[in-house]
Amino acid sequence: MSRLDLFIDRMVSQRACLEYAAREVGDMPGPVFELGLGNGRTYHHLCSLLPPRDIYVFERAVASHPDSTPPEDRVILGDVFETLPQALERFGPTVRLVHADLGGHNAAKNDIFARRISPVIAPLLAPGGVMVSSDRMYFDDFEELPLPDSAVPGRCFVYRR
Repeated sequence: MSRLDLFIDRMVSQRACLEYAAREVGDMPGPVFELGLGNGRTYHHLCSLLPPRDIYVFERAVASHPDSTPPEDRVILGDVFETLPQALERFGPTVRLVHADLGGHNAAKNDIFARRISPVIAPLLAPGGVMVSSDRMYFDDFEELPLPDSAVPGRCFVYRR
């Protein structure tokens, strides 16, 4: 499979899983967290799926397309291992949807990162909240949900607290 095919599978899966997760959380109150902004495509899509919800973006530095750049008061800059615990103090366990696309191109490093970040993310999700991730996560008490039909197995993962 070519790298282009892998990219397309990831994008199709991300879209399908985000749309599925948005339906699952429905009218559940609470903020949405986007971990990693990149050029802002998934942030922009989340805004279209969940208007007018508060969507907070966690990123080291903003470098997104101007049409996909969140307002300054919704951007939390810094290392997620520092900013997510601070967000827990600020928001408590109220987050209804977390999307994370934080991995790189090295599967072994992505897995190590996922194992480290999972326990930092877990306390943020409200009961019934959903997490969508490009990497397998490691939660003790979350249910891994079946993927929507149009998602490619192994390209995206969905969990519910």
